[in-house]
Amino acid sequence: MRIYLWMIFMITTLPVSAAEFSFDSMEGGRLSLSDFKGSAVLIVNTASRCGFTSQYDGLQTLYDKYQDKGLLVLAVPSNDFRQELGDEKKIKQFCEINFNLNVPMTTITHVKGSNAHPFYRWIKEEYGFVPSWNFNKILLDQDGHMVDSFGSLTRPTGWRITKSIEALLN
Repeated sequence: MRIYLWMIFMITTLPVSAAEFSFDSMEGGRLSLSDFKGSAVLIVNTASRCGFTSQYDGLQTLYDKYQDKGLLVLAVPSNDFRQELGDEKKIKQFCEINFNLNVPMTTITHVKGSNAHPFYRWIKEEYGFVPSWNFNKILLDQDGHMVDSFGSLTRPTGWRITKSIEALLN
């Protein structure tokens, strides 16, 4: 009986969508995914010293093209793969100077392992997805459910991502 009650408690306390999570914003304050309910959200773990860093251009292009249609692009700098700059000020400056990036960014965040941010632990538990490298992408629908995930090799403006985004926004 105790095990059964514990299982019910555990089931009812699991988040049902990404809207229940928030991140520390690089600008200060919090970025609550509930504030973006009704928008599609592309969450990307990023790193400034990675071979895929040029994908910042594609992320900004997506944001510029689809923001008014209901897409949020969220960059999540992470040093889990040992390729991120040491502090947020340097990351922000690097992204602004080199990529004219103005997508929302979180503070440096763990995306895998026991220290992973609660959102990433939830994504792993609910969908079995763990970023395998920098610039892995997670696409959430307007209700905060994962629609698809994309690896580092998938360009932000490539047909797979844009097709999935357009399907959500139409």
